[in-house]
Amino acid sequence: MSSSFKEIQIQHQKHYSNTISFAFPSVLSPNSFSSSSLSFFTDSIIAQKPFLDSLLLKTGAILFRGFDVNTAKDFNDVVEAFGFEELPYVGGAAPRTNVVGRVFTANESPPDQKIPFHHEMAQVPEFPSKLFFFCEVEPESGGETPIVLSHVVYERMKERHPDFVEKLEEHGLIYTRVLGEEDDPSSPIGRGWKSTFLTNDKSVAAQRAAKLGMTLEWLEDGVKTIMGPIPAIKYDKARNRKIWFNSMVAAYTGWKDVRNDPIKAVKFGDGEPLPSDIIHDCLEILEEESLAIPWQKGDVLLIDNWAVLHARRSFNPPRRILASLCK
Repeated sequence: MSSSFKEIQIQHQKHYSNTISFAFPSVLSPNSFSSSSLSFFTDSIIAQKPFLDSLLLKTGAILFRGFDVNTAKDFNDVVEAFGFEELPYVGGAAPRTNVVGRVFTANESPPDQKIPFHHEMAQVPEFPSKLFFFCEVEPESGGETPIVLSHVVYERMKERHPDFVEKLEEHGLIYTRVLGEEDDPSSPIGRGWKSTFLTNDKSVAAQRAAKLGMTLEWLEDGVKTIMGPIPAIKYDKARNRKIWFNSMVAAYTGWKDVRNDPIKAVKFGDGEPLPSDIIHDCLEILEEESLAIPWQKGDVLLIDNWAVLHARRSFNPPRRILASLCK
C-alpha cells in the first residue's frame, strides 16, 4: 500500500475473488500519520498516480473519504491533479450546469426521480473513460449513487438470455430521443437541443450531431434525435473482457417526459422492438449485483466508465453532488 493512502473496509462494499481478490469499490483514506489537507491530497495524487491507476484498473472504482475537499473549487483541484483530459459534455441527455473549471452539477432532475443504471453517454460514440463525483452537500436521506461491475452484468445476461445477447452483439441498438429547445429541469433527460449541441444555430447543431453519428428530424417545438445502430456490448481491452456498455435499461425504463415515451426510446439495430420481460430481468440483475454507499460530505468517487455502470436513488433534499467527465 502506498504511504499517503490507507485502504479501508466499509459497510456496503462487495468482495470479489476470481483470478484476483479485491473490494468494490476500493476505499482510500489518509494514513494515520498523513495530513488530510487538500494540498497534501492533490500532491499525493500526483506522486502516486501509477498506484492509483493500477488500483482503478483492478477494482473499477475508488472512493476517497476523509480528505479536506469542501468546495467545487477544491474538487476541481482534485480532478486536475489526476491529469486526465477533460471531455466536453456534447450529446449527453442530463440537464447540468457548469460550476467552476471542469466541474458540473450532476443530473439536476427532481429528487423524487430515480436515474436508472447506465454507462455515462453510452448512447453516443464519444464518451468519457473516467467520471468523478463529489459530495458537496450530503443528502438528508437516500440519494446514493449505486454502482455495478459491467462485465458481471454481461456474464449474467449471457447465461440467462444467450439468444437475446447474441442479437444485441450482432445488431446493436438504436436510441431515439425528442429534445425541446430549452432545458427542462423537471425531466431526467431534459437537456434541450441548444445546450446538447452547445449552439443556438440549427445548422451548427446538425453538423455536431452528424459528427456524433446522430440524425436530426426537426419538429415544430424541438428535434427528434436518432442515434445508431451503435454497439450494445463493448470489449474492454485493458481488462480483456466484454462489458454491458449500453443505455438500454435506462432508456427503456427512464427516458420518460412530456416529449418521450420510453418504450419507443430504444430498439434493436435492425429496428425490431426489445422484449419487455428481458429488459426488466436485466434491471433485476443490475439491482442484485449493485451496491450503494451513502454519501458523506467531502467524498470523491472516481469511476472507470469502461468497467462500471452507475445510477441515482431518489432522495430528500438537500443534496449536492458535482461531477467531472474525462476523456
